[in-house]
Amino acid sequence: MTACAVEGSTAVAVAAFTIAADGSYAARLAGEGEARYPERWTLGGPEPYAVPLPLEQPEEADSEVLPLSDGRVLIHRRVAERHAFALLYPTGHPTGPRTGELPLGAVTPAEGTGVTLLPPAPDGLGAYALAAGEESTTVWQVAGAGFGPAPVAEVPGRCSGGVWLDREGRLLALDREQDGVTKAVVVDLGRAGEVSALLQIAEGSNDRLLRADVDSGLLLVRSDAPGEDRLGWGVLGSSRPVRFPECLRAFGATAVPFAVQPGQMLMPESCAVALRLTGPEGGDAIALWRPADRHVFRLGAPHGWLGGAGLWTADARLRLPCATPDVPCGVVDLTLPQVPPAPVRLDGIPSPARTAPRPVPLQQAPLA
Repeated sequence: MTACAVEGSTAVAVAAFTIAADGSYAARLAGEGEARYPERWTLGGPEPYAVPLPLEQPEEADSEVLPLSDGRVLIHRRVAERHAFALLYPTGHPTGPRTGELPLGAVTPAEGTGVTLLPPAPDGLGAYALAAGEESTTVWQVAGAGFGPAPVAEVPGRCSGGVWLDREGRLLALDREQDGVTKAVVVDLGRAGEVSALLQIAEGSNDRLLRADVDSGLLLVRSDAPGEDRLGWGVLGSSRPVRFPECLRAFGATAVPFAVQPGQMLMPESCAVALRLTGPEGGDAIALWRPADRHVFRLGAPHGWLGGAGLWTADARLRLPCATPDVPCGVVDLTLPQVPPAPVRLDGIPSPARTAPRPVPLQQAPLA
């Protein structure tokens, strides 16, 4: 673990930890109990370090934070029936670091509508929120447009999730529930929120998109089309079917992919994937996997890991943020172990790999 300098309080709490689209910054809601405050981590330098961004009043535990690539932190607060958004940033002051705040406005949704931040936008400067009602869902741009929160798409059905499919921040994948079935769809923000199908593995299956990598086109999905909830992978824009590897079957619905290796241009099989495993009695473990290997390496999570957060580098190093009382801001680096060589027969000829069952199609095809 690489320790770092921390300005201000060293209180530690395991909370949602979000990394900016370019990996330069991260943010979380630190502190404990009623003494919560936003905290920004700088990850792009030689050593990570954290800067607390407290204001005069502590934050509520359900506040959300999201880092931008310019170092500012977006905060989403619920104030009565309103959802308010603001940008926080450190400022110089004769008596020490202070926190600046730039209010951006608020959203007042209909009763029964939940509002959550979407993952960081690919451009690093925009920020979006999802207001999901029973009959329809609104995508709001809450930062980066030069004005207050504005609706940019209206999607029929109740949506959740949120995965960006391009570097321009135009194509957003959402998991839409309609008539009791959930399917991943694509919302084109450049075409006034035009909606098109993304995953339709079987007519009545629930098909969700979990992660996507823009460089390779790798898609990680969860579907019950095989008869139970299974993890699978496909390729964006490809006619090849979704595959549900047997090596991932044992993890079932407890495995959540949280990082995919970038930089593997047009080579989805070569992308390293990190999954968070949650046991029945609590606690976390990590699984490392690459589609081409058909093998999963299971590792214990490092002490103090801010569960569910991590970043692959192009050279296949997995960076995991950790916080402990002794090291309140640190990063543990892991690498994907080498896959054991294929077994060799006595005649010296490598044994053939076991033939995998026919995979399930990605688009509009029946379940085999």
